[in-house]
Amino acid sequence: METTQQAGEPGAAERRRRELLEAADRVVLRDGPKASMNAIAAEAGITKPILYRHFGDKAGLYQALAVRHTDALLDSLRAALDAPAERRRRVEATLDTYLAAIEARPQVYRFLMHPAEVQADVEAAFGAVGVLHSAPLLRRLGEELAEVIGERVDLGPGGERLARIWGHGIVGMMHAAGDWWLGERPCERAELVAGLTDLLWGRLATAGNREDGPGF
Repeated sequence: METTQQAGEPGAAERRRRELLEAADRVVLRDGPKASMNAIAAEAGITKPILYRHFGDKAGLYQALAVRHTDALLDSLRAALDAPAERRRRVEATLDTYLAAIEARPQVYRFLMHPAEVQADVEAAFGAVGVLHSAPLLRRLGEELAEVIGERVDLGPGGERLARIWGHGIVGMMHAAGDWWLGERPCERAELVAGLTDLLWGRLATAGNREDGPGF
């Protein structure tokens, strides 16, 4: 059980918050969208009031999990984009990184990114959270990808606006195609990656690198 002294120690609250998110992850991996606050508290060895103390409310825990997984995914996508390889291979690696992530943890993906199917289950477990929709997560991914494209590719006049169009368009494509693929498994992941890369390859193949950027 946590004590007041422990909660007041430098870094203790942040460390405990991380441990609680790891416990929540384990429950979501096991139970998917049916994961309950009771189960998460039990997994962490605490009571529900302590869980609420760290995250404010049920929506706060969901949002913290969303940020945790989005941060990890963005780190992986940036690493794929910046890998030492020719441009098409990096596009393929970036798409594959996203698809591999949702394939490896489908329960987490379904919990965070496919709420239309599981809204009733989540509300039954967590209460009427109200903010359970994937739009903010997808929007953040789109803005981050737009920044990466804008830093690296010379798109000419209006390039910043075009980078945002591309960023959000690519994320929308990945999300829709990945959701379909994860549900139906109509082909191998490599075939989907190749097909999506072909779709993207048009203008990106001929665009030059920005002179003041890290290159792509």
